Amino acid sequence: MLASVKASAAGGTVVDGEPTAKGDGKAAASEVSGKGDADGKTAVAAQGETATTSALPAADGTTTEKPPADAKGGKGGGGKPPKKVRSRRARYGRRILFSLLAFIGFVVAAFGVAYFFTPVPTPQEAAIAQGPTFYYSDGKTQIAKTGVNREAVRLSDIPPGVRNAVIAAENRSFYQDPGVSVKGTARAFWTTATGEQLQGGSTITQQMVRNYYGGIGKERSVTRKLKEIMVSLKIGREKSKDWILEQYLNTIYFGRDAYGVQAAAKAYYGKDVKQLTPAEGAYLAAAIQQPSNFSEPEGAKRAYAEQRWHAVVGNMVRDNAVTQADANAMTFPTPVRLKITNILKGQKGYMVNVAKKELVERRGFSEDEINRSGLKITTTFDKRLMDALKEAVNSNVPKGTKQQIRTAAVSVDPGTGQVVAFYGGRNYLDEALSSAFGDWAQAGSGFKPIALAAALDDGKSLGTSYDGSSPQYFGRFPVHNDSNENFGSVDLVTMTEHSINTAYVNLAQDIGNDKIAKMAEKMGIPADQMTAAQRASAVFPLGVISVHPVQQAGVYATFAANGKFRQPYVVKSVSGSKGESTRTFSEKGKQAFSAQTAHDATYAMERVVRGGTGRGAQLPDGRDVAGKTGTTNEGRAIWFNGFIPQMATTVAMFRSDNKPLNIPGYGSYGGQLPAQIWSSYMSEAVNIKGYSAESFPEPSSYGGGYDDGPPSNGGPTGPSRTSGPEPTRTPSRTRTPRPGDGENTKRPTPPTHRPTLPTLPPIPTPGGGDAGLGPDRRH
Repeated sequence: MLASVKASAAGGTVVDGEPTAKGDGKAAASEVSGKGDADGKTAVAAQGETATTSALPAADGTTTEKPPADAKGGKGGGGKPPKKVRSRRARYGRRILFSLLAFIGFVVAAFGVAYFFTPVPTPQEAAIAQGPTFYYSDGKTQIAKTGVNREAVRLSDIPPGVRNAVIAAENRSFYQDPGVSVKGTARAFWTTATGEQLQGGSTITQQMVRNYYGGIGKERSVTRKLKEIMVSLKIGREKSKDWILEQYLNTIYFGRDAYGVQAAAKAYYGKDVKQLTPAEGAYLAAAIQQPSNFSEPEGAKRAYAEQRWHAVVGNMVRDNAVTQADANAMTFPTPVRLKITNILKGQKGYMVNVAKKELVERRGFSEDEINRSGLKITTTFDKRLMDALKEAVNSNVPKGTKQQIRTAAVSVDPGTGQVVAFYGGRNYLDEALSSAFGDWAQAGSGFKPIALAAALDDGKSLGTSYDGSSPQYFGRFPVHNDSNENFGSVDLVTMTEHSINTAYVNLAQDIGNDKIAKMAEKMGIPADQMTAAQRASAVFPLGVISVHPVQQAGVYATFAANGKFRQPYVVKSVSGSKGESTRTFSEKGKQAFSAQTAHDATYAMERVVRGGTGRGAQLPDGRDVAGKTGTTNEGRAIWFNGFIPQMATTVAMFRSDNKPLNIPGYGSYGGQLPAQIWSSYMSEAVNIKGYSAESFPEPSSYGGGYDDGPPSNGGPTGPSRTSGPEPTRTPSRTRTPRPGDGENTKRPTPPTHRPTLPTLPPIPTPGGGDAGLGPDRRH
């Protein structure tokens, strides 16, 4: 029997009375064909889109017609495209497919070749033990060679809690991955290809390969990364995961100069790795990424360390390494106090530490790179000057001086910004914080030359006068001169020479504290060291802010350098262990103010040394010296900051607990012991360096001249110049002459911590250089 086939109005068919879609024509026609063949009557060929048929008998005796010609692809028929179009599309598709397959094949082949021909390097045992060597400025005389602190242990000696913490922190899939992370590697290559800095993405295996094997390197490049990947994949196939983890834990850097988990356990917790708790293990694991934030976790670093530690503990819970209950019971495991090795005793530790700190914070090195790359680090320190400065401090500071009293001294070359010498403390082993670089104290009247430079830069002249009477009220707070001495109208030279507080406050009221603060920033004092309350205070020009001695040395070096500020620095060059790839460093500097402003300010500071509060700093050969004393409340910090044309040196003394100094046989004034140390050292320094007795440039115009009063140390008075007019003085009471600083000491005790600014009055109780507004000295 023939199937009933009827063309539908939509171009479809009806099979055995059931309509089908046009796209089902092939199926329908096949069914028809099958039935027709069975009867031996006819056959129908159907092709889905087009069916070519002969006239077929219908159920009603009629015959069906062939489809119209436009059914093959006309606008309304939806039929086949022309054969040429189909052929062209097919060729394009095949080409794309073949190109893609060829590219994939090439990549696979290239990867296979690279994998086959990349050998596994030999362990770099020698490189692991190669620490940096530090040299004095001559590049030959060694300061110290610090070795690598590392002690290998078996994996079985490392508690599971420690191992699991490291895996949770660094590579969760360590026991499942082939040695590399596809996602991390793709990210690293993508950032390199797009011009960004190459990021991480390294597994534990990859990190181990970099640290354990020679020839891999750590430079940021695609070729190095490819080699690292190939070696990591081979190691992942050839070595067990436990072996890889053991090598990793014995070579990775944890901070505190500790390489490997055993050395880290002793450096951070004073115990063997076997005795570490899971909480301590989590701390060490957290330290791997940024060990510098964990070595001495204080302040912001402690906050970061705690946050990172909590994250690692959370990962351990996620990975079922510890239970949530155990994690909740953990407390932050604060490390023990950092211990210092004897190789860094005396000044050596200070030199090494400040050089490493500069390389990390200013030159882009990592601690790990410094500690294990065998670097040759040449500092700016002149050994002869270092020895002379130490001798000057030791020979002048009385033997009975309390241990809490710290002495700091820094010498800077004005022409380069190099720190040629400094004194950081009695012994690095006793107190690792350098008094010259890490400690700080209120500047006192040593800040006044910054206000002087701001006034001169603002258009004032040395002859500009201000009221120097005492006391004066600014708002509701009085300002006094030293011993309440009453001066009349005084010019900029005289008010600097005698450190007249009231005149300097009037100067600041005239030009504005903002100009003084901006000048301080130009001379190397960061804005964040000057709080809003300090900037708003009437006594801001008297030195209420706290500064590092090295910053003050940089300030006074700016005057000696004709107004050009260069950031003081301590590293001249860094090279590889064999002298290759040498990097040298310098500071171009930036003009803080004009050369003429520098000359005028220098002239005023010459008067300080000739006949003012700094007479004790005069040098025996009578050469030109300029400088300024500084004394804070109750003698809590005393300074002498001075310079000759070739060198600027700052000497400061203060207590670690911020109490008054009370030095046996001395008062607490910057013009006394600090000036004495300064003179003793600089007398030797000019001979060591062979500095000729150069004169400072003349000021622009000034009707006065030198006030050649008798020097406090009986030394020479220097070249004779026309003496200028003396200011009118009306002492409020009989004043006993004494070498001092021109700064009132009857002021409230400053806080020993950074005060909460909103609670301070708008204008604090003022005085000669200290109003109790300065932050705590230490950080």
